[in-house]
Amino acid sequence: MKLLQTSPILILCLAAALLNGQQQQQTPAKPAAPPPSLANPSGVEAKPVPPEAVVLTIGAEKITRAHFERIVAALTENGQNISTPAAKRQLADKLGELLALTQEARKRKLDQSPAVQEMTVLQGYTVLANALQREVGKELKVDDAALHAYYDQHKSEFEVAKASHILIRFKGSRVPLKANEKDLTEEEALAKAQDIRKQLLAGGDFAAIAKTESDDTGSGAAGGSLGPAGPRGRFVPAFDQAVFTQPVGQIGEPVKTPFGYHLIRVDERTAKTFDEARPDIEKKLRPEKTREEMEKIHKAAQVTLDDAYFGK
Repeated sequence: MKLLQTSPILILCLAAALLNGQQQQQTPAKPAAPPPSLANPSGVEAKPVPPEAVVLTIGAEKITRAHFERIVAALTENGQNISTPAAKRQLADKLGELLALTQEARKRKLDQSPAVQEMTVLQGYTVLANALQREVGKELKVDDAALHAYYDQHKSEFEVAKASHILIRFKGSRVPLKANEKDLTEEEALAKAQDIRKQLLAGGDFAAIAKTESDDTGSGAAGGSLGPAGPRGRFVPAFDQAVFTQPVGQIGEPVKTPFGYHLIRVDERTAKTFDEARPDIEKKLRPEKTREEMEKIHKAAQVTLDDAYFGK
């Protein structure tokens, strides 16, 4: 039998949800009718399964729909994505396997082993600590001073740029060779890119040349445009560096990347305002601030080790 491959936290979450299901009887809200889909063209809701209906049986143990949905809710809160029917079925399969193994372990009285009992307690500590961390993170308010300070010190992170390019590929490029096109060496590709740059500096139409010469057929068909403005890190490093340093509207020297040589024109470069960047900054700072709050709780507990036993 293939053993269940999952983390101790997931196992304990399942166990905790099972225990909770034995102690509580809650009726979840009736789910909304599903929209039409390939699997259900009519969009007509299938006959609903009542909360008390048994949806999973493992030996003598039975799990109702209401109980299973509490397990789903517990795991969702712990970061598991169980939103699709396929994911729920996979969870049910894993849960069935876990409970089958648990039943056998109990038959062998392994649950009475001091070592197993200690591990269960330790895993319980971990689950509670993780729950506390999530709760602290939800309650945490990042003050405006910290948000403004981060924005002022990291303004470059919030720059966005829109660019167009003409790509000349060379041997070994990640871009496929066009039909009936010569596979250029790096030297030949660089020379071609420099020649095209001269044409552009002399007044050549960037969009027209991109459509005929660029080996990036996707952007080439759009006159070289790479689409909506994007943040730093959107492109490969050398290209990204050029986009965020090259003067707007100018055609820079060819830039080499694993795709080939690029002639880049920066069409627009702006930066998000503080208000626009605020959600991103909060998202970035919240984990750090949460860790700081958790450390305060740790220190407030005044943990003391016996040096005679543990040493220094």
